[in-house]
Amino acid sequence: MLLIQNGRVLDPYTNTDAPRDVLIGDDGVILEVQPHVDAPAGCEIYDASGLTVSPGFVDGHVHFRDPGQTQKEDVLTGAAAAAAGGYATVICMANTIPTCDTPENIHYVVDKAKDCPVEVLQAGAVTKGLKGQELTDFDALVAAGAPCLTDDGINLTPAGLCRAAMEHAAARDILLSFHEEEPSLVPSPGVNFGSAAAQQFGVPGAMPSAETAMIARDIALALDTGARVVFQHISCGQSAALIRAGKALGAKIYAEVTPHHLSLTEDDVCTHGTYARMNPPLRREADRQALIDALVDGTVDMIATDHAPHTAEEKARDFAKAPSGITGLETAFSVCNTYLVKTGRLTPMQLVDKMSRAPAEIYGLTGRAVAKGNFARLVLLDWSCDMVYKSYKSKGINTPYTNMPLTGAPRAIVTGTRVTTR
Repeated sequence: MLLIQNGRVLDPYTNTDAPRDVLIGDDGVILEVQPHVDAPAGCEIYDASGLTVSPGFVDGHVHFRDPGQTQKEDVLTGAAAAAAGGYATVICMANTIPTCDTPENIHYVVDKAKDCPVEVLQAGAVTKGLKGQELTDFDALVAAGAPCLTDDGINLTPAGLCRAAMEHAAARDILLSFHEEEPSLVPSPGVNFGSAAAQQFGVPGAMPSAETAMIARDIALALDTGARVVFQHISCGQSAALIRAGKALGAKIYAEVTPHHLSLTEDDVCTHGTYARMNPPLRREADRQALIDALVDGTVDMIATDHAPHTAEEKARDFAKAPSGITGLETAFSVCNTYLVKTGRLTPMQLVDKMSRAPAEIYGLTGRAVAKGNFARLVLLDWSCDMVYKSYKSKGINTPYTNMPLTGAPRAIVTGTRVTTR
C-alpha cells in the first residue's frame, strides 16, 4: 500500500482543490481520498508537503523514433523522459521505420513499454507507408490498440483521399489526428515565411497559410462527414479563428497547441537556430497571444508537446539541412507554468485540465480522476520552485529551454503504488 500525505489534490475531474491524503491499495487502486488518512500498518508513506496531487498528464503527440531511429530515442528513454515530465500516458506518432501501419508494429511498441511507469500507446497510420495513396486497415489498427490514426509529419494532401478517410473513420467512430501543412505553401520548412530568422539563415520559410488552408478545407470535410478530427500543433491566430468558427458550426473538431508555440516566437529562432527549427514553425508574437487566448476560451482543447528528439550531429547541420523538431516532454510543465500560470492567463486547475483531463477524454482514456476506485495515475507538482534544465532523460537534447530560468517542476509520478521521481 502507498499513502500520499500532506499534499493538495488539484483535480479538474471533480473540481477538487483542497488538502487531501490519498491511500492506494496493493493493486494500485485508490482506496481513500480524505482530509486525513491514518497509515495502515506496513504502508509506504510519501510526504507530499508543498505539492499538488493531480491526474497524471496525457500527451497525445510524441515521437519515440522506435522502431527505426533509436539513435534519436527509443521507447524506454522516451518513457523515462515522459515520467520525468509528469506524464502518465503518451501517444506515439506512426511515422516510424517501418511505419506503424500494421497491428504487428503497434504491438511492438506497446509490448516494449509494458514494464515502464508510463502508459505508452501507439497511433496507427491513416495511409499505408504514409504515402498518401491507400488507406490502412482502420479496424485492425484500432483492434490492436491504436487510440487514433494519423499520418503526422506529412500532410494528407489529396482532398478526395482525406474525405474518404474521414468517412471511413466516422462510420467507426475512430479519431483522426492531422498535421496540416499544404506542401506547395512551404518553400522551406522550420521557420516562419519572410521572418528575420528566415533572412538570417538564408531560407524562404513556411507560410502561415500552409496551415490555415488545410485547416479550412478539413473543417469543411469534417462538417460533411461527421468525422472527429484533431488539428495538431496549431501555430497561428488565423488557425485558432477558423477552429473557433468550425466548432460553432458543429464540426467535431479538436485542437492541440505546444508549449513552444505558447512561449516562443519567430524572433527566438535567431537566437536558438536549429534548436528552434520546427514544423509548423514559430510565428509572430501576435500569433502566440492568439493561441493563448484560444486556449483560455476553450477553442484549443489541449496541450501536446510534439516531443521530437534528434541527434546533436543532425541539429549541428546548416539550418536548411537540419531536421525540424524539438524535445518537450521534460520541460512542458515548467514552460507552461511559467508562461501561462505565472502570467495570470490560466489558473493551476486550468493548466492541469489542458494537460490531463481534456486530452484523456478526447482520446477515450477513462478512470483518471483522483478518486476512490480508480487505478492511480498521478503527478506530484511543485508550482513555485526555480527550475533550470541542464540534462535530460531523453536521448535528444535539442531544446531551446536548456539553461532558461523557469518556474515549477514535476517531482514524481505515481503509477499504482510505484513512485517514479524525476
